[in-house]
Amino acid sequence: MYADIIVDITHEKLDKVFQYRIPPKLEGALQIGMEVVVPFGKGNKEIRGYVTGFSHKPGYDEKKMKPILCIAQGSVAIESRLVALAAWMKEYYGGTMIQALKTVIPIKKQEKARRKRRVRLLLSEDAGKEQLEIFLHKNQKARARLLAALLEQPEQDYELLTKKLNVTGAVIRALEEKKMISLNSENVFRNPIHHKSQGTESPEFTVEQQHAINSFREDYRKGLRKTYLVYGITGSGKTEVYMEMIAEVLEAGSQAIVLIPEIALTYQTVMRFYGRFGDRVSILNSRMSAGERYDQMERVKSGEVDVMIGPRSALFTPFPHLGLIVIDEEHESAYKSEQTPRYHARDTAIERAKREGASVVLGSATPSLESFYACKCGHFQLLELKQRAGEGELPKVYVEDMRKELRAGNRSILSDRLKNLIDSRLLRHEQVMLFLNRRGYAGFVSCRSCGYVVKCSHCDVSLAAHKGGRMICHYCGYEEPAVNICPCCGSLYIGGFRAGTQQIEELVKRQFPAARVLRMDMDTTRTKDGHEKILETFASEDADILIGTQMIVKGHDFPNVTLVGILAADMSLYSSDYRAAERTFQLLTQAAGRAGRGRSKGEVIIQTYSPDHYSVKLAAAQDYEGFYAAEMEYRKMMGYPPVEQLLAVLMTGPDENNLETAAKYLKEFAIRVDKKGILQMIGPASPYVAKVSDVYRRVLYLKGRDNRLLIEVKNRMEKYIEINKGFQTMRIQFDFNPMNVF
Repeated sequence: MYADIIVDITHEKLDKVFQYRIPPKLEGALQIGMEVVVPFGKGNKEIRGYVTGFSHKPGYDEKKMKPILCIAQGSVAIESRLVALAAWMKEYYGGTMIQALKTVIPIKKQEKARRKRRVRLLLSEDAGKEQLEIFLHKNQKARARLLAALLEQPEQDYELLTKKLNVTGAVIRALEEKKMISLNSENVFRNPIHHKSQGTESPEFTVEQQHAINSFREDYRKGLRKTYLVYGITGSGKTEVYMEMIAEVLEAGSQAIVLIPEIALTYQTVMRFYGRFGDRVSILNSRMSAGERYDQMERVKSGEVDVMIGPRSALFTPFPHLGLIVIDEEHESAYKSEQTPRYHARDTAIERAKREGASVVLGSATPSLESFYACKCGHFQLLELKQRAGEGELPKVYVEDMRKELRAGNRSILSDRLKNLIDSRLLRHEQVMLFLNRRGYAGFVSCRSCGYVVKCSHCDVSLAAHKGGRMICHYCGYEEPAVNICPCCGSLYIGGFRAGTQQIEELVKRQFPAARVLRMDMDTTRTKDGHEKILETFASEDADILIGTQMIVKGHDFPNVTLVGILAADMSLYSSDYRAAERTFQLLTQAAGRAGRGRSKGEVIIQTYSPDHYSVKLAAAQDYEGFYAAEMEYRKMMGYPPVEQLLAVLMTGPDENNLETAAKYLKEFAIRVDKKGILQMIGPASPYVAKVSDVYRRVLYLKGRDNRLLIEVKNRMEKYIEINKGFQTMRIQFDFNPMNVF
């Protein structure tokens, strides 16, 4: 038997798996994820590595193969468990073991520690005063300033003394050498949370909230570890339920991970958890510096953190006694990785929880069809919250047909009803949120005379109109000047459809000049604390209207918001994606849920060109179960997830003819593997975007009810690709139940 060992994923040259011989004394004792000691290099230096797999055949000359020396003593068990999870991800989602390991162990490079230095006076008060007189007499002003400050406060911060008193390091060292003072230093962890705990108390729970809490508590105390779906309407108090569940887990000596779909949700979520659990809470996200991220892992390892909050990557926090994983807004597509391995945080969380004896709690007002279907099948336990917490009521929703607005002469993107309601809110000093599912001036440029669309010369996508007379490709960054005359027919009627957040902001400021307007999108939140600053301003009611993209309608709670306007949100209905209706329903329902969360009743305006579509009508009625029934009929008829499983094989390469041939061979190989003809195969075909940066793309879809068969086909395909040199110039990725159709 032979073992695949990864010895170091921090060093680029060692970024691969090595094969070692398993000696007789270790036969049957090794497991995937276990840490071992192996000889490495010409000098046979003893280093540690992780077992990532086993094989019966040697990869090269067995005589030259080195044996594993022993199982490492004192290894960190949590790292072994994460390595084992990486092996599962490689098997389930495809890709290499290196890619999976880099996903689950993201903090590999040790960052320089931040040290805090303190200066302490060693002299007695009388001796200190006597020495101060000597310094003054000798006109040693810097030493006198330092000693006087320490007589007033015997222990002070080194940096504060040098900056405030203008004292050099040489002066401090001189007094240290004379045994008058001592200089001490210690490592200080960077804390990304800049707010102090306020110690909030548990609220009074509704009957439904208490039932959900009790159900989890009873199971947890009995040792039952389940997956729960908290299906609660917007404003029903799901977060309070999560916190009680977490409190139960912490009391038992375990830790919890809370996943949120967007960095934009971090600020408000963290403040609520920090208020309850204090500095035992920390965060992880991509906006943090490498030092901050590294320090949070060190705080976790030293036992200073019990609750970690963050987007998808926080799932791999190395807690030694993980008790609970909470996935808020579990329906969000952000939980699906777009990089290999293309894992889904929900399924990976369930697998990690199973391996570590933890529970999983999913929460949403608009659950994914996969999670609700799992409840119907008895795989998850459903916990329902059908009433808003406190005195809140669901908002009144109006559906405005924008076709009628146009026929009535209103060419504005704001309907007449929405304008009137905004006016009334401003008079009452209440707040408004305007949601648009687009960003900036990113409209495509087309000719209204002949229909010509300006496209990128490198990618099969349209160029987008931007400020400053530029047209930009959002895939490869190609840029060219804006055109004033149609290159096809010579017409002057060519331009961009500018329905972005910037244009909405300008329109609103013109329409309501007295209003204080904020805009929140990718452009205004590029800085590290961009999300936090905008949300803090709006939460403190220093702005009247918040305009933004999807990030403003996910999970935020602003009690003074009594009006939400949804502008052109049905644009997502017409994408080439079988999830289009589901995403539109979720988007409209979540956006509507931001209104009326305080004491005043809320109102919502849905502006649409498709008022009769079932997703729009049922979102207006806040009827999730009605939508689930209608959408599942469509999924059953078409054989889409969750009824059947879907595997997408995305192939890319620089030579279109070779890619076409390779895609054809890959499909023929899949047909041979599927001997009984159980799977349905679609393609290979050009995806919606057929070329990006001069690299061509093809996609093959495989559908079937048996997920194990799809995994087997994927595994066989990977081996087939590995042994055939014709695939070496191409990149091939596998994606199970893709969140985006290619």
